[in-house]
Amino acid sequence: MFIADFHIHSKYSRATSRDCVPEMLEFWAQRKGLDVIGTGDFTHPAWRAELKEKLIPAEEGLYALREGTCRFVISGEISCIYKKNGKTRKVHNLILLPSLEAAEALSQSLEAIGNLHSDGRPILGLDSRDLLEITLEACPEALFIPAHIWTPHFSLFGAFSGFDTIEECFGDLTGHIHALETGLSSDPPMNWRLSALDRFTLVSNSDAHSPANLGREATLFGGEPSYPRIAQAFKQPKAGGYRGTLEFFPEEGKYFHDGHRKCNVCLEPTDTRAALGLCPVCGGKLTVGVLHRVEALADRPEGFTLAGAAPFERLIPLAQVITASKGKRRLCDELIQQVGPELFVLRHAPIEDIARSAGTAVAEGIGNMRAGKVNIQPGYDGEYGRVQLF
Repeated sequence: MFIADFHIHSKYSRATSRDCVPEMLEFWAQRKGLDVIGTGDFTHPAWRAELKEKLIPAEEGLYALREGTCRFVISGEISCIYKKNGKTRKVHNLILLPSLEAAEALSQSLEAIGNLHSDGRPILGLDSRDLLEITLEACPEALFIPAHIWTPHFSLFGAFSGFDTIEECFGDLTGHIHALETGLSSDPPMNWRLSALDRFTLVSNSDAHSPANLGREATLFGGEPSYPRIAQAFKQPKAGGYRGTLEFFPEEGKYFHDGHRKCNVCLEPTDTRAALGLCPVCGGKLTVGVLHRVEALADRPEGFTLAGAAPFERLIPLAQVITASKGKRRLCDELIQQVGPELFVLRHAPIEDIARSAGTAVAEGIGNMRAGKVNIQPGYDGEYGRVQLF
């Protein structure tokens, strides 16, 4: 089995850490326990040049640093802003490719449409359906994944600028979409409420803007890592290659509930409807969150379980579990050195081993997380939720 995090960014994306370089991404991937990570930002020419200089081919469709053990898959996110059916649409899409050569070919096609030099996540005035067509023409083996599909402002189903159906977005090419990225503010049970999504593979990624955030969500695969293995798992998830996801508690996501951050207002969907979508403090428009949007499109009740669905686990990053400690970084380092990578510590490490290394409080916190015994003040309007484990 291998663990993958495909959606990340490089130092060339806006609002990202300068540490988002291959060496630091490799370091943090090992620390987290990730086997495959995306490169992010393949459309940026300077980043492609750095990848070509530092990476060497590994298993089919994957790359590695010369002295590295983690595998890289070529990936990138593109922001599409365009008008369709009388509305302005803003949709982010994640693309995986089997080679740097394919990245070069697709980037050359996109150069004629928009500026790829100013941001690692470029903004193109291009219909998502047309981006999919251009992608497949440049590389038929490409994997095209609508990103964080419920985010209010920039996603397939976003409340402010998205669509109500996948078909409305991708039209005649909908059959080429095999996987959907759920995003930090939703988890599989929320997506199971839409029967129209049953045929898609649900994937989770970190959307990390700094190496330390790698693996906060991830996807599990069976077998040995390779690009064909990943592609097969997306297209035929029940054949054994797709093993489920590692998730945030969705309430912790920064768009779970409705609200208005400026006024510190956080509302459940019923309260938003009662307030007619307006902030009760200032009268401004509320940001409609993921839960509200899911309920608006759902044709199944809350708590519905999809038969045969892949398993998932909800996790809280180790640094948040240890947040109360003054020596948090030192304690994290010692725990990882003595017990194992972060995802192993959070998921599988014996509680007694954690207690021996980091103390009973940390062990109790991880035990509570595994049991789902958490209290969360939900996130809203760009504000992450606050988690309590004790």
